[in-house]
Amino acid sequence: MGDIMETVNITLAISRELHKKMKQHDEISWSALIKHTIEHKIADLELLDKLTEKSELTEKDALDIGEMIKRSAARKLGFL
Repeated sequence: MGDIMETVNITLAISRELHKKMKQHDEISWSALIKHTIEHKIADLELLDKLTEKSELTEKDALDIGEMIKRSAARKLGFL
């Protein structure tokens, strides 16, 4: 006997304008697309968790590094 996957429903609020645009493309299974997107994001997060589980980098360190990268990119693009 195979495992039966229990499922739950979620509610997603979107604008009327977005809903109207989605209805113009009824060939797309929006529910399947959203499920697929969530599955991929979760896989990315799980990989990130695994890669960082033994890291001694603090959240402040990560934020500081992020700011340095943003400043460097801004300089290279001529924004600074």
